[in-house]
Amino acid sequence: MVTVLGTQKLLTTYHDLNQPNTPLESVLVPLPSDSAPGIPSLNQERTPVAEAINRASRALDATRENIPLSELKATEIVNLDVDVIDSADADMATQPALSDDVTVFDTATLSPATPDVPVLATTKFDSGALHMAIVVGTLTSGMLDVDNNASVEVADATSYEDYGTDLFGDVSFLDLELAAEEPFVPEWETHIVEPGETFAMLAQNELGLGYSEVMALLEDLPDQRMLTNWRAGHSFDYQLDEQGRLLSLRMMKNTRDGVLLERDADHFAITVIERQGEPVQRLYAGSVSGSFARSAQATGLNSGSVTELTKLLEKKLDFRRDSRRGDRFQVLVESDMIDGETLDSRVLAVKYDGERMDLTVVRNATDDNFYTPEGGSLDPAFARRPFDGSYRLSSGFNPNRRHPVTGRISPHNGTDFAMPIGTSVLAPANGRVERVRHHPAAGNYIVVRHDNGYRTRYLHLSRPLVSQGDRVTMGERIALSGNTGRSTGPHLHYEVIVNNTPVNAMNVELPENTSLSGDTLVAFRNQARPILATLESGETGPVSVANHEQDDD
Repeated sequence: MVTVLGTQKLLTTYHDLNQPNTPLESVLVPLPSDSAPGIPSLNQERTPVAEAINRASRALDATRENIPLSELKATEIVNLDVDVIDSADADMATQPALSDDVTVFDTATLSPATPDVPVLATTKFDSGALHMAIVVGTLTSGMLDVDNNASVEVADATSYEDYGTDLFGDVSFLDLELAAEEPFVPEWETHIVEPGETFAMLAQNELGLGYSEVMALLEDLPDQRMLTNWRAGHSFDYQLDEQGRLLSLRMMKNTRDGVLLERDADHFAITVIERQGEPVQRLYAGSVSGSFARSAQATGLNSGSVTELTKLLEKKLDFRRDSRRGDRFQVLVESDMIDGETLDSRVLAVKYDGERMDLTVVRNATDDNFYTPEGGSLDPAFARRPFDGSYRLSSGFNPNRRHPVTGRISPHNGTDFAMPIGTSVLAPANGRVERVRHHPAAGNYIVVRHDNGYRTRYLHLSRPLVSQGDRVTMGERIALSGNTGRSTGPHLHYEVIVNNTPVNAMNVELPENTSLSGDTLVAFRNQARPILATLESGETGPVSVANHEQDDD
């Protein structure tokens, strides 16, 4: 005999679920806090009825034997009111009973003589309700004989109740627990400079720095103007610590360069930021129409590339004399791409097809100089003296020389060599004759502009051997020495001018023969091969960098 435990909710819920078109509800079957360990769990507090019945049925099957009535306490016998059954199912009385031995005990009708013995009242009712009542009653009474060694499913211990703060009073321990689980993580924020705003005031009002800290920080910066010469609209990123004090600050001077300040004990460590861009290449092509500089700009080249290109070609080409309308040119330019912006453009190769001169040069990645495809340098050797033989230096270079009569500073911007009239004067390097003139003081003189950008002047000549505009090569005879103009005797006055400034020809650094040879020439040709192929293709626009990184087969 098994104790029958029931409630009105249990029966009415079962009754309602057996009605047509009744939506599936959930039945709450909580286990009491003093339930015996090892009781099979329903896993969830709210479980669909069908699943609950299924799980409870398995629990019932686990019961090994019936519990004798004599072993039950009166508190374990719950009244199953016949009226409740009738209200749950009006037809229940007409349904066949599960068994003639099924008995309901009414604790309200205990015998006066024997109050501990219940009076039996037989009632037949729906088998499904009886099944559920038996199962749930068995579970809640903790009367299952459970094998503790068996593998059973045990519910996880937890709580979903909201007890409120009244139960705890002081709930500061909750804040401590949250703080332990979620440590402070500084976040980057961005500040945009407003008109009239200064870093010193902002640092004290918003970044938690003292005046002395601000001054010390500015002194450590490699360029204070980054934080003092602000403009409205500029921005920087920063992090604050838990106390609202500056932890890190990152500011970019431009797209590529910037600084990172990071708090280190009582000062800020400063790291220079230099962003690396992705190299991109583009081929430009055009023809000369008017000035070469404007023609180059018309192709889309920026001003920096035009300037570099012009200086490069001037080493071999006199634009005023040698360029002609219709001359064609191609320029391969490489730039660094950062955030969609091209930076640090540099010319990689140039091809000029002109009426008077053709020239193709490629930048050598090893020394950053330009060479012809054959390895020839645009900066050929430059002789120290413009003549053969050995002649005495009669007056050296002296920009602070004083005039012997007036006492005033009368610079001597050249070097004088005493030599017989008619001695051959030779061009010290390739170039073009810029001027052939006579001057009362300088006498007959010549000015030559060389391919490396240097200029040379030759004074007191007896006779020039070249005309203005002539192209000269290194070692070629260009004049004969003399004693014309204001001169105290036969000699050659020789000047070297760099960037429009006279320099001492005897110690100024002069280009040496830098043409490539041997292994360096082989390496250069391998590098130049795909670049030259791009020039020959004539396909303007972006160029795949990968094409310039192919290994030589």
